[in-house]
Amino acid sequence: MKILMVCLGNICRSPLAHGIMQAMIDKEGLDWQVDSAGTGDWHVGQAPDRRSIATAKSYGLDISTQQAQWFQPNMFDRFDKILVMDRQNYRDVIDQAKTDEQRDKVTLFLPEGEVPDPYFDDTMFEPVYDMIAAQAQVLLKTWQSEKQEDKA
Repeated sequence: MKILMVCLGNICRSPLAHGIMQAMIDKEGLDWQVDSAGTGDWHVGQAPDRRSIATAKSYGLDISTQQAQWFQPNMFDRFDKILVMDRQNYRDVIDQAKTDEQRDKVTLFLPEGEVPDPYFDDTMFEPVYDMIAAQAQVLLKTWQSEKQEDKA
């Protein structure tokens, strides 16, 4: 399975989600891949925000080698699941979908809310990490169950 995490600039939330989910997947020994992108192009080619890097590092994750990329319509074909951090970015991604199949790949990362953007508030990086880690665990278990049902 190929999973894409999406936020606005691809330097705060989606790199954290990318790193957290990939670490969980690797720990489970699954052959799944995670990547991330932003709906804006301001940071293309840059590493994640230093605060995201530091927060991830405090949990033993190194996200420093990730590079921001801009969400492109061809990503609908490259990924099985596209998880978006907030409603505005969800709309921006959905607006680029051309088919129902593409739209069906896109969901909010948090089904009952949004992952807040910590960019303008240093104190939010830790709570955002915790929020993403908790939901990533739920998603991983759900997807593993679905894969088991598909095999049955």
